[in-house]
Order: sequence, then structure tokens, then C-alpha cells
Amino acid sequence: MSLPFRRLGRRAAGLLLYLVVVGLFFELSARVALSTDAFFERVAMNDDVTWRHRWLRTQSGRPRLFYRFDVHDPVRGWAVKPDVHDLPAWGETRVSTNSRGLRGSREFAYERRAGVPRIVALGDSFTFGDEVGDEQAWPRRLAAELPGVEVLNLGVHGYGHDQMLLYLQEQGVLYRPDVVLLGFLSDDMERNVLAFRDYAKPRFELRGGRLELQNVPVPSPAETLAAEPLRSKLVDVLELLRASARWRSGFTPRYTRELTAAILDEMARTARSVGARPVFVYLPVYGEIDKPEISMTRRERWFFDYCESRGIEALYLRQAFLDGLAAGVEFKTWGHWGPLEHATAAAAIAERLLERDLIRLPAPED
Repeated sequence: MSLPFRRLGRRAAGLLLYLVVVGLFFELSARVALSTDAFFERVAMNDDVTWRHRWLRTQSGRPRLFYRFDVHDPVRGWAVKPDVHDLPAWGETRVSTNSRGLRGSREFAYERRAGVPRIVALGDSFTFGDEVGDEQAWPRRLAAELPGVEVLNLGVHGYGHDQMLLYLQEQGVLYRPDVVLLGFLSDDMERNVLAFRDYAKPRFELRGGRLELQNVPVPSPAETLAAEPLRSKLVDVLELLRASARWRSGFTPRYTRELTAAILDEMARTARSVGARPVFVYLPVYGEIDKPEISMTRRERWFFDYCESRGIEALYLRQAFLDGLAAGVEFKTWGHWGPLEHATAAAAIAERLLERDLIRLPAPED
């Protein structure tokens, strides 16, 4: 080989070595930075990298999900463990589930009982009833408000609408409900663009107006932990910067609305395919409960405009809370609902379902 080519080869090898050293330096720096609480909390946001690292910080010893009553699900990421009986959770509160993982101990067969109306409730932790007992969650209170009507609680903490749709398609339709009742929180819209939240999860991509399911099968906690050392933390830092830029540019908020609308469209189609009526109810949470000066929040307006454009029945509950405030009731306006907020929501939902003839109470037995 001639001298110029040898020199060129040495220069290329030297450049390659330099790039490797620089890459290793930045990779090690990223690993140290992300393991430092002060740095991590400064860059943390509502994105996959942040949620994955938050979950990793909870892991010690045997891999686990989020709550003790969680179980890994390869399609939905996580689900509620079946056959849980009086499991302590959130202090003195206890959780029970039936043989199919529905909140409460009551069993529901797929086959309908003649003359008994049935409602399937979908939602996140506000529907499941985080921090309240089995009998206090609003789906159970709704059943008490509607004598003779079966209300099945398919709520799961941390779920986005994508996971709720998959749950409806896998299990909800098998119960042949008269009404599919979605407990809508605007926070759940942001979960639809995530591939990791309380744990790794599926995610839909909107391509050509069609939903394409991604990230399935979802790996187990043990598999996720085993793969973590091989993940580049430099890529994680770059992903954080990319996610921040997409939020600031308005791309992610815009795409979130478009994707959510497509998922809700499919949820309504799925409900109608088994003869059920889709009914979406906006659950007022946090500061939305005690804002009498605002007739409708920006998030509420998006929700109700969407439902009106699709011809989907939509229930407005905030007035029930405002009426309670006017009567001197003190509601919890931070964190998860307590028993009072669940009861208020259930009473308002029952009233609106009946007045709009969306559900009918069975005739009393002689």
C-alpha cells in the first residue's frame, strides 16, 4: 500500500477512535446525569423517558409493576389482578376484584340475564376508584342509584384511551352491554401518545387516518429491567430534548387531539358493533370542580365539541359539583376523588342517563 493510503488509513482509524471516545464520554455523562435526582427532576416531563426512569427508580429486588394488585398484560401493559380479596392499599383502604379482574367481589357472567340492563364503565384511576373502597367508587355507586341495573367497573389506574379501547375490544364487548360509559379525563389524552406511563404500554400511531397498534407485545417487568443496561442514556437525553421541542412547537398537543379523536371514534364504533350505546362523561377533577366563574373550561369545550361533531351522547357533571358548592358542600379539589365526589358524580350520571332515556330501569318484580 502506498504511503498516502497508509496515512489516510491511520487518519480514519484515529478519527474513528476519537469518535468512539467522545461517544463514550457523552454516554457516561448521560448515565451519571440521569441517575442524579437533581438533574433528572429538572429535565423530567410527561414523556416516555421520564416515566420509564421514574418506574426504574421504584425497582429493588424482585421486578414489580405499580400497585400490588397489578399484573403484567402483554397487550395492555398492565391489568388489575383477578381474585384479589381485601388487599390493603392506600392506608386503610382495601381492594377486592372478581375472577376477571373487575373492581369488587361481584361476579358477572358474559351471558346477560333476561330483562337486566347492563352498563360497562371504562376509565382510569378515577373510575377504578383509587384511594376509596370497592363500594365507594362511582360505578358501584351508580349501580345503587339505578336499582336492577348491572354496572361493571373496567377502570384501571394510569390507562390512556388507547388501553381502554383495547380492554373494551378484548373483554368489554363480551358482556354485551346496553351502554358503554367512558369516564373521560383530559389527562388521559396525553397518555395516548406515550409508550411508557405507569409501566410500558401499547400505543397507537395515526397513519393515513388509520390507527396502527405499536409496542405489542409489551415486555414483562423482568424483561424490561434486563434490557435497561443496554439502553443508551445519551439517546434518552436526546429523546428528552426532542420531546420538549415537540411540545413547545405545538406538534404534540395538536397530534394528541387528533389521535385521541381517532381512538374515541373507534371506541364508539366498537360499542355500536355489539348494539351498545356509547356515552361519554366528562369527569371534573382537580381545579375544575370549584370554578363557578367559568362556564366551561378549554378542555371541556374540546370534549363536548368532539362529542357533538360525532353524535355521541356526552354528560356534563360539573354543574352538580357547583350546585353542591353553592349549598355549602366542601369537595376535595386535589388528588383523587374521595367518597363524596364519587357519590356526587354517580348521582349526576344516573339522573342524566334516566332523563335522556339512555338506560331504563327494569320493572319491579311482583
